[in-house]
Amino acid sequence: MPILNYTTTIDVEKTMGEINRALARRGVTRISTLYDEHGVAAGLAFTMKTDYGVRDFELPVRTGGVLAAMKADPAVKPAQKSAAQAARVAWRIAKDWLEAQSALIDAQLATLDEVMMPYMVGDTGQTMYAVYRSSQKAIGV
Repeated sequence: MPILNYTTTIDVEKTMGEINRALARRGVTRISTLYDEHGVAAGLAFTMKTDYGVRDFELPVRTGGVLAAMKADPAVKPAQKSAAQAARVAWRIAKDWLEAQSALIDAQLATLDEVMMPYMVGDTGQTMYAVYRSSQKAIGV
């Protein structure tokens, strides 16, 4: 089965706006766009109040992996195997993921810190996931 949303025609900018509105409804106090070295939107950074105070989060949107998955899938039409389409798909997946996490929180199946911890930015300026990865490499795992 092809990657989720692989046929989307929704522009990245529209999806980013939908994500921004969804985050704003959840009480974020700041939202900004992360860009790669080519000036292409590569994720979102946002600040929101948690049970432990105000925290920053960074959610990457890695279009390269989406493009690789689409190129490897024979069910995806050649015309859909482009960087632009991969960006549209990646951002839709990120939006869907955030909506699913919000549903878990709303249903009290998980807390905000449970679902967002990997993306929380710590004192070093790195996400908790990046800190975890670094610590695992340091101990040789």
